[in-house]
Amino acid sequence: MKTLLMIDIQNDFVPDGALAVRDGDKIVPIVNALQSKFSHIVATQDWHPRAHKSFAANHVGEDVGNVIMLNGLMQILWPVHCVQHHKGADFVSELNMSNVAKIFTKGTDIEIDSYSGFFDNGRRKATGLGDYLAEVGTTEVYIVGLATDYCVKYSALDSLSLGFKTYLIEDACKGVNLQVNDVANAIAEMKAAGVVMLQSSEV
Repeated sequence: MKTLLMIDIQNDFVPDGALAVRDGDKIVPIVNALQSKFSHIVATQDWHPRAHKSFAANHVGEDVGNVIMLNGLMQILWPVHCVQHHKGADFVSELNMSNVAKIFTKGTDIEIDSYSGFFDNGRRKATGLGDYLAEVGTTEVYIVGLATDYCVKYSALDSLSLGFKTYLIEDACKGVNLQVNDVANAIAEMKAAGVVMLQSSEV
């Protein structure tokens, strides 16, 4: 079975959001149109406690963009974003959620960040997404969402590592690009690992 996996298409990741991805809103019509091609759709949702330690505001003297060690892992410090039960964590209103079978939250442990929809950044805890996809008979995962160089990339790599044939629909994703080549490098890394790149017109 083919599953469409929508990664973090939330208010804080589109223009005017706390951690806005340039043109992040432009993928929404593409994602909505793609939904008719799939009988099974799931979504991930960044869902942070306000005290999350990936937020620069929770570290005295640290700024957004600084890198610290957090529980043995390198951690980029981000603006406060996708706080549980706040508007920024809501899915973009224009995104069709009526076909979504299940939503998996991530980033809920204040001690560790979680870019991937499958695991936290240390692969210490699973979200349940991988087991769920296997249980319902998914063999192929098609990934769309935000952002290409972080949550999309790590979700794609983890999907592949769990044995799913994994596709990235490039024009249905947008990246942060903290450094000028981050998105290009992420695409190259995913390709090298075995993720298949597609355009929405090819699905």
